[in-house]
Amino acid sequence: MISVVIRTKNQANALSFLLKNLRVRYAGDIDEVVVIDNLSTDHTATVCEQFDARLVTIENFSYGSSANLAAQEASHDIVVIFSAHSYPVSHDFFKVIAQRFKEKPGLAGLRCLHSTNDYRAYINEIQAKDDPNRAGLIFSGSAFAKAVWKEHPFRDDVATFEDKEWSKRVLEAGYDIEFVPAIFHYEINRNKKQLFFRFKNDVIGNYQLWHEEVTVKSAFNGLIASLWRIVKGAFIDMYYACKRFFYIIKFLNNKPKKF
Repeated sequence: MISVVIRTKNQANALSFLLKNLRVRYAGDIDEVVVIDNLSTDHTATVCEQFDARLVTIENFSYGSSANLAAQEASHDIVVIFSAHSYPVSHDFFKVIAQRFKEKPGLAGLRCLHSTNDYRAYINEIQAKDDPNRAGLIFSGSAFAKAVWKEHPFRDDVATFEDKEWSKRVLEAGYDIEFVPAIFHYEINRNKKQLFFRFKNDVIGNYQLWHEEVTVKSAFNGLIASLWRIVKGAFIDMYYACKRFFYIIKFLNNKPKKF
């Protein structure tokens, strides 16, 4: 059987849609749903009660510690992890996951498909052992084996990329991670503050995991590139705003015949 675990914070509306989706379309494929909640102040608890999902609170959040708690709370051997703002789409989403684990007992995890990059990597048969960044797990729309987690828990001291760090480590230990044609959707709109928070974590994560060096030169080049994109985008937007305005004026002076 499959345990679904969901990490969330103040995303009650998105969580409600995900849980309804799970209960309406996949009720026969999953045995339990566990929500790992980081001290939400909205109506997350009510949503969990409505859809019979077990709510577990995490107070001292880190990406690795929340993933460890998710694995710990899951009752079954196969754990599928989502964020509240993602949800499965393909009708056989959980069936193909269960079948692949049954066929290959040595699997550590399966990465599902949600983007063009994922689909291209899947079709082009990119292997996780060759590129754990593109083909390793992502902890929204991936499945992992609880037995492997017991041997190799997630690190709770990484700023982000806890999924990629774990992927790299279990691959080195001789396990496999594969793509699986189970399709989900990832839907989130981050504000500027959230994007900056994500940027800071990515800088640290890329340095820790992929040893991506950060220099004053690279920071300056990034600043110039960002400013150029802003200025260029502003001019393009103004250009087409003017074109739309003059087109409307032209249209008003030469209206076509109505049907």
